[in-house]
Amino acid sequence: GLLLQEMTMAGLHELRFTEEKPLLRGQDAELENSDVFLCAVDTDWKEHDIETPYGLLHVVIRGSPKGNRPAILTYHDVGLNHKLCFNTFFNYEDMQEITKHFVVCHVDAPGQQTGASQFPQGYQYPSMDQLAAMLPSVVQHFGFKYVIGIGVGAGAYVLAKFALIFPDLVEGLVLMNIDPNGKGWIDWAAAKLSGLTSTLPDTVLSHLFSQEELVNNTELVQSYRQQIGSVVNQFNLQLFLNMYNSRRDLDINRPGTVPNAKTLRCPVMLVVGDNAPAEEGVVECNSKLDPTNTTFLKVGGWQGAPAVSPQPGKLTEAFKYFLQGMGYTPWLSLCARAVPSASMTRLARSRTASLTSASSVDGTRPRACTHSESTEAMGQINHTMEVSC
Repeated sequence: GLLLQEMTMAGLHELRFTEEKPLLRGQDAELENSDVFLCAVDTDWKEHDIETPYGLLHVVIRGSPKGNRPAILTYHDVGLNHKLCFNTFFNYEDMQEITKHFVVCHVDAPGQQTGASQFPQGYQYPSMDQLAAMLPSVVQHFGFKYVIGIGVGAGAYVLAKFALIFPDLVEGLVLMNIDPNGKGWIDWAAAKLSGLTSTLPDTVLSHLFSQEELVNNTELVQSYRQQIGSVVNQFNLQLFLNMYNSRRDLDINRPGTVPNAKTLRCPVMLVVGDNAPAEEGVVECNSKLDPTNTTFLKVGGWQGAPAVSPQPGKLTEAFKYFLQGMGYTPWLSLCARAVPSASMTRLARSRTASLTSASSVDGTRPRACTHSESTEAMGQINHTMEVSC
């Protein structure tokens, strides 16, 4: 991580800016008419190929940076791209009510976007650390101050790495189906054997779905098998899968458990479905994070990928309260039309109470968990909680 940071930061000095407090409604006259502004801007998705230290990165973006609000940046799982992974979730009406207040940036892992050219034989695919080190180029290219990351599976691992190496660029993280552990020799050998006896789409499906779901939900699984086999370049996909399977442990520990423990300093919401293959990994990740800024959300009857959520309203509601917990409350409180469930109300109350205790008296939104002094102020408050929907 240190080596990657030294290599990447050489050309990114301008990214080390002093912290500025994002403005809330009522603190700036322009933001009083934020809905008018957001209707006036070009909200079409725009595609970009961004040069990074480790090759081109395909990105699609909607909206323009406004003030000090962070961008929402997503990273998909193995076998998918931003369309297959996030379109259904972000097209959900209540989610659009939330995201219209932010610039949204979808990142495709190298070579995974629709219509991507096949990499040449012998191409060295970026490591998981290098994939994370590509993201500051995206931040710099668009002039983001910092981002709120939403990642699934492999994408969650990449975003967690990004937050560990560049903590000042990450405002918060929503990590779905994250597995913080690298594969041991037995798992590695099993994956190799599976690769010899199974097709690539089948191998990916076993990563995305539980065995029970593969057997009982054949229509959904078959739909994904067709899309994985036709939308994503198979050679490129194999390279991405190989690199993900060779990942190392995320190397995080709960503060106070080991000397000089590394952890994610921003607010984190861990999300997993009770039918997801990654459930054990997400539970372990929760045990390794700082309990003062982590929320664990388990959604019943779900694999954990937003594209196949049976309850997109629950995910949207959880995301809204996650944002509110970071201080984006004045206008987000008007976004969701549904009455919050009791569990989500508890989540919001817990987060809001925790962060209010560390906020400044003038009401500016604190970046409470990205700086050590704020973490100390919150040290006595535990708002880690499991919420089952």
